[in-house]
Amino acid sequence: MGDSQIRHTHDLWRMVSMWGGAILCYNTTQCIPRDLTMSRFFSQHGRTGSCAAALLISTSLLLGGCKAGGEEAQAKTPDEQKAADAVPVEVAKAERRAIAASYTGTAALEPRAESQVVAKTSGVALAVLVEEGQLVRAGQPLVRLDPDRARLSVAQSEAQMRKLENSYHRAEKLVQQQLVSAADVDQLRYDLENARAMYRMATLELSYTTVVAPISGVVASRDIKPGNFVQINSPIIRIVDSAQLEATLNVPEREIAKLKPGQAVSLQVDALPGKPFTGTVDRVAPVVDNGTGTFRVVTTFSGEEALQAGMFGRLSINYDQRADALVVPRTALLEDGGKPAVYVVRDGKAVRTELALGYDDAGFIEVRNGLKQGDEVVIAGKAALREGSAVQVIGKEKAVAAAAKAPAAAQATKQ
Repeated sequence: MGDSQIRHTHDLWRMVSMWGGAILCYNTTQCIPRDLTMSRFFSQHGRTGSCAAALLISTSLLLGGCKAGGEEAQAKTPDEQKAADAVPVEVAKAERRAIAASYTGTAALEPRAESQVVAKTSGVALAVLVEEGQLVRAGQPLVRLDPDRARLSVAQSEAQMRKLENSYHRAEKLVQQQLVSAADVDQLRYDLENARAMYRMATLELSYTTVVAPISGVVASRDIKPGNFVQINSPIIRIVDSAQLEATLNVPEREIAKLKPGQAVSLQVDALPGKPFTGTVDRVAPVVDNGTGTFRVVTTFSGEEALQAGMFGRLSINYDQRADALVVPRTALLEDGGKPAVYVVRDGKAVRTELALGYDDAGFIEVRNGLKQGDEVVIAGKAALREGSAVQVIGKEKAVAAAAKAPAAAQATKQ
């Protein structure tokens, strides 16, 4: 504030002091001041003088306030004004790290081997020897059916076979004596072979009364109880081999040159969140389906862990990997419908930079061209930015202040 303004303010307050007492006395108590000159003045002008004085005081105060506000606005430096207009953003640096190219898909796990055990003969179930969840081996008995009828059939066919064997042996001796014709001997031989076949058939039917496991695995379901009558070819037990599990993907034909048997596969299942599993590509179909434009890729996983058949999961097949790629977070990419680009912070301003992209993996995307290591790209606050917008990096000031205070704190500790 200048000297002239200070003198003006002092004169104003003297005027307020002089006129204020007269106005207050006249408007409230109507007393006559001792000064006769002031009395005559108020007598001539009355309340008009008081209003004029009040107006003069209000105008002076308003002008002083406006002038002070204007001086405060002019007092801001250009740097402070620029900081007030800057857009707050968060940034991340372009860095080098390993990145992989992969194909992802979803599929349900299926057992590599599965068997629906059926009864090959009919009869009453005398005993069920396994329960659900039980491990079984191939050839292990599962159910025993009533064998009486089958045993009688075996005995009957065996007796017929023995009879024909004796007749055939006698005919062989008689044919040498020319007591029987060669044609009769041949007929006996054919009848004997048929009897032997009938005996073997009866024996096989008897063996079917004991139902055995065709494969090794786990009993997934049991649809029979002791005492039930079992019809021939009716399913009674389901066995799955969980030692090897498979997941089949229907992959678009554009990926057929990238996926090969033996490639590593990672699996995440919804039933076991946060626990990854690894497997391999087992088979790749050599042809593309005409109807869907896809080809089948079969992946295998070990069932010795917590995985179970029927679980639904997300698979990722890594078909290429770069150990030292320049990457930025995927969130840095602009979603304006144009070419791939990011905002790079240079000299406190946002610069739109177009990129040539590569592989995309785990929230990071490879940058083939357009950036160099250490460039700061905007990851939050992009919507408010335009080319050349001033930016204020959130958290950067705190980091700089902390770095500046660290040497001072170390020096104070030494002292």
